[in-house]
Amino acid sequence: MIEKTINVDRMEVILNLFGNYDENVNLIQKQYNVMILSRGGDIKITGDEENVYKASKAIDALITLANKGESINEQNIRYVFSLVKEGTENEIQNLHNDGICVTISGKIVKPKTLGQKKYVDAIKNKTVVLGIGPAGTGKTYLSVAMAVKAFRAHEVNKIILTRPAVEAGEKLGFLPGDLQNKVDPYLRPLYDALFEMLGPETFAKQHERGCIEVAPLAYMRGRTLDDSFIILDEAQNTTHEQMKMFLTRLGFNSKIVITGDITQIDLPDSRKSGLVQAMKVLKNVDDISIIRFTEKDVVRHKLVQDIILAYEKYYQKGSNNHGKG
Repeated sequence: MIEKTINVDRMEVILNLFGNYDENVNLIQKQYNVMILSRGGDIKITGDEENVYKASKAIDALITLANKGESINEQNIRYVFSLVKEGTENEIQNLHNDGICVTISGKIVKPKTLGQKKYVDAIKNKTVVLGIGPAGTGKTYLSVAMAVKAFRAHEVNKIILTRPAVEAGEKLGFLPGDLQNKVDPYLRPLYDALFEMLGPETFAKQHERGCIEVAPLAYMRGRTLDDSFIILDEAQNTTHEQMKMFLTRLGFNSKIVITGDITQIDLPDSRKSGLVQAMKVLKNVDDISIIRFTEKDVVRHKLVQDIILAYEKYYQKGSNNHGKG
């Protein structure tokens, strides 16, 4: 058994680290099988040498986040655990605390993981960005935030959000209403993100002016989109032809962000996904960046990470068994 002491300059950082009723520090103690106590401005960690070493690395990283003004919670604690496991916890200092934009409720939207920061930086610096990864990694939400930021700064005149209206077990023809009514359910996540960033009234006003457009992918054909921030969501459900059509809509002073999860392809033949093909075709093209998210970048409930990992293991096992057969 050894003991390690970490000195913390500010008491509010210790309070943030420990959490209400020590809920945060209890997670760390359970993860590394150590005892953690606070004595004045010191944090004392007791346990086996290797576990104390890992716990101290995690606490140092969390203190870095706390000093950046982050509220320590279960999500970022578990994220730090994953960084410590990989030996990359020092990279947490690269997470800047600059917000992208502020929602109508006053929430500051900013990257919460290194993968998200890499994604946001790519959107800033590249003309076309592909964000590939599982649900809950913020692909759509952060891209909409970046679009709103660009629009508010008058860097673009228009925000265009689009998705392919692929039928996942339900036929469009059986849904009530006209075509717009039929495709609106597919576009709902995009509406929700815009409502949160802008508020329903501002969204309605800009939508009426034609400054914000939310439409199915088929509506993009034949257009050239200048001075626009264009987001293609759920791109794994595009065909090869649709993806090429969409990419060639790019006009002057515009940005394109394409998001998708290649493990959730609803097309009849998943091998024909336009996103899968685009990742191969565009990987060496200048001014295009392909960002891959992992389960570590999931910022939803912990179970979402566990579900993603469970499915990955299941499919990997199935693939290995198939190979043996």
